[in-house]
Amino acid sequence: MSLKHFHIDKNWSLFLDRDGVINKRLRGDYVKRIEEFDFLPGVLNALPVLAKKFNRIVVVSNQQGIGKGLMTEEDLQVVHDWMMQEIGAKGGRIDQIYYCTALAAENNPCRKPNPGMALQAKTDFPEINLSKSIMAGDSHSDMLFGKNLGMLSVFINSENMNIRPEYPVDYVYESLCEFAREVDRL
Repeated sequence: MSLKHFHIDKNWSLFLDRDGVINKRLRGDYVKRIEEFDFLPGVLNALPVLAKKFNRIVVVSNQQGIGKGLMTEEDLQVVHDWMMQEIGAKGGRIDQIYYCTALAAENNPCRKPNPGMALQAKTDFPEINLSKSIMAGDSHSDMLFGKNLGMLSVFINSENMNIRPEYPVDYVYESLCEFAREVDRL
């Protein structure tokens, strides 16, 4: 099945993971400073296309580097402010960034795959309809987050991983850019 079976219009919302979807993931580490943030190829071109198609675009990101004491929320805010500025300068849009600083072991309600960040987005933007939403991410927790909330799940496979059978994936794309090209054709 292809996305062409869906009528993606301004009634739809897009939820994006950050690391591995928007920027290169630092394996075994966290993006703590602007100098460590590297946009994945094509992302700055993909976001303006997606901004024209989706009513709301929000980032939902687990950021346990803060919970581990490796960085502060202020460090994260500097990175996110810079990211938003770069995206906006290229004509893209992110309506809001939600993040959870809790450690994985805490099973915090805001940490993906738990629904907290989506529920906060829905509170902030009541027009979000989760059944007309797409979660684009690069991890099992991203896919579970989307599926548990009734969203379509799009796996961004920027690292050419073998996707495990237990991942509840509806669609796979090599990059956010490839996903945006297909959405643009709808």
